[in-house]
Amino acid sequence: MRSTLTGVFRHRLVWPVAALAVLIVVNTIARPSFIGITVQNGQLYGPLIDILRNSAPLMLVALGMTLVIATRGIDLSVGAIMAVSGAVALTFISSSPDPGSPATVLTAIALGVLVSLVLGLWNGFLVSVVGVQPIIATLVLMLAGRGVALLITGGFITTINSDPYRFMAQGYLFGLPFAFYVSVLAIAVVALLERRTALGVLTEAVGINPEASRLAGVRSRGIIWGAYAASGVLAGFAGILYSSNIMAADANAAGLYIELDAILAVVLGGTSLMGGKFTIAGTVVGVFTIQTLKSTITFLGVPPAISPLFLAIVVIIVVLVQSPRTRGALARLAASARRAPATKMGAAS
Repeated sequence: MRSTLTGVFRHRLVWPVAALAVLIVVNTIARPSFIGITVQNGQLYGPLIDILRNSAPLMLVALGMTLVIATRGIDLSVGAIMAVSGAVALTFISSSPDPGSPATVLTAIALGVLVSLVLGLWNGFLVSVVGVQPIIATLVLMLAGRGVALLITGGFITTINSDPYRFMAQGYLFGLPFAFYVSVLAIAVVALLERRTALGVLTEAVGINPEASRLAGVRSRGIIWGAYAASGVLAGFAGILYSSNIMAADANAAGLYIELDAILAVVLGGTSLMGGKFTIAGTVVGVFTIQTLKSTITFLGVPPAISPLFLAIVVIIVVLVQSPRTRGALARLAASARRAPATKMGAAS
């Protein structure tokens, strides 16, 4: 029994799940309506439903970031890719003679995601082929991407009126937000590819030791390139959801600082920034933790300028708990606590 509990507490998902549970409990105590769900016209509404819907863009970006970090890389350009994707899609729809046509909307989404794929491939080319450091390679697109988005929109905020496009982020399907199904589909596809095929093992091998994996016959260049391409595609879909939510392409605000939230979600979920082992389930928990924390901050009426402080505090606590040294110290304390009664019994006898 004791060994079972020890194994449970050593699992990488224990503390992220515990942090999320604490946030939910605190919110429920502060406002019991937090876990309340109402049904109107067959659709579910409530704070928890809002978290599911609002977390969709971050979920997509964080999944891509997980794959990149697993290869010992980083992608700082995801926010800029979101801005470009939304700009391409909305510019196409606004210039179309029939903005409300499903065919027009599908074409716009395809164009936005295709451009995002190209940008992701560019990042992968710089990192895996040219050999540029990931933080430098993606920093270039992070700075230039929003300029590209501004060029596409002509320097203005492009707005549209299209019901099919609005449905992406604001519509409901079977009682739940459609954006939630998009994030679930992304989770399922990434998990299927990474955990039901050899791709996940190869990705971890490249992240642990790229040179050794190359000598072992693993095409590390292709694995790294593919990770950045996947990150670009997922960021592109996230940009579609973001622009669909506000029905506008704002090159300056779209995906602003989302790369930081994505990195935090990955770290909170238990994936190491050193590459190698990664956990998709942990990333999902990390995203929900960040989104729940943001909901809590909004409910408390904390000014937006101060809200990053609360995120920083939570991150520090969770990272310290996940630290190997902290876990080792806790294990030593637990071991000494177990030995103390036995020592006293031996002395008494």
